Amino acid sequence: MESEKRRTFLPSSSAAGCCFRVASSLLHSCCYSASSPSIHSLSRPRGKPGNATLRATPAPRSQNCNISRRCELEEEEPLVSRQRGSEPGIMADTRLGCHTIGSHGIKVAKFHLYDWMILIFLAVVYGLFNIIEPFHRFVGSDMLTDLRYPLKGNTVPFWAVPLIAIVLPWAIFGGIYFKKKNVYDLHHGILGILYSVLITAVITDAIKNGVGRPRPDFFWRCFPDGKPNFNNVTGDVICHGERSVIKEGYKSFPSGHSSGAFAGLGFLAWYLAGKLKAFNREGHIAKLCLVFLPLLVASLVAVSRVDDYWHHWQDVFAGGIIGLTVASFCYLQFFPYPFDADAIWPHAHFQQLAESRSNGNENSHNMGWTETDAFHEGAGAVALRDTSLVLDSMESGRRF
Repeated sequence: MESEKRRTFLPSSSAAGCCFRVASSLLHSCCYSASSPSIHSLSRPRGKPGNATLRATPAPRSQNCNISRRCELEEEEPLVSRQRGSEPGIMADTRLGCHTIGSHGIKVAKFHLYDWMILIFLAVVYGLFNIIEPFHRFVGSDMLTDLRYPLKGNTVPFWAVPLIAIVLPWAIFGGIYFKKKNVYDLHHGILGILYSVLITAVITDAIKNGVGRPRPDFFWRCFPDGKPNFNNVTGDVICHGERSVIKEGYKSFPSGHSSGAFAGLGFLAWYLAGKLKAFNREGHIAKLCLVFLPLLVASLVAVSRVDDYWHHWQDVFAGGIIGLTVASFCYLQFFPYPFDADAIWPHAHFQQLAESRSNGNENSHNMGWTETDAFHEGAGAVALRDTSLVLDSMESGRRF
């Protein structure tokens, strides 16, 4: 018996055909998942001799076999969450793509601590600019012709601008948060719009104090009794009205109402364009009606300043340009372009998802056979088992 030549075993046609069919079905799959391996090698439970197991995890596929990265990131859960999902005390907000105030709020606030400190500094600077006396531009007798418009009240009061430009967008941010539970979106929306309004306010008041352009109703601010008085040497006006009213009379350019409204509502327009996917090339132009609605409200606020004779048309035009420009920069600091595939959420959201998935992949390499097997069973894996003694012999190295 020992003198006989040992023959190498060749698998039977039935076993070869089975393996070929399995391999063909896996190789001709339409779509493969980029985040997890789709084919696992032959494996056997540790310490348990017996049947070989060929495990195949089919990749998720969409109708057109084109799954965007955003959908994958929102719908998939990290490996750690899948392992621990059944343990007590593990809440739903620990799943990947579900970042709440309770799970990530402190982390986000600490990460942006310096941003909030600078924001407070901007608020202080804005307050100081309102205390500073503006430049008193020369106003001669011949210039008062265009400055004799009646002194009226404000159609849109000063206190209403923060409500329109800040509180209203905050309400929308909060509604989306309670619907989607994304603390990154809520935090960056609030922080972004505050920066947009405060940066715009600082720029606007700095220009106001530097330019010192008289308002259209300057005559009645300077001479409330209607009796003008001029310097005999320079020909400049000598005002005898209320000091605070005269001070405001030299702050015409640019319009603070206009710049503040466009800073807040312009940011909101960018935000809605991203959330509604207004530029996803599907042709739903009706979405633009909601995108342009905040800009329409801001335009009406700006127009009211001309109607109230508090500003010249150049003032509101310049204020709108300043506010919209700053809003664009602040929005794009936190969010992708509205025509981007990931426009629906801020950059930090996807960075956190990538970090969570990376940590999950590292944990998957340390999982034992039982954990891996349980994980793929839960993911809907297909287990192909063959009880053939031939395959057992091949795997154990036995020869005939």
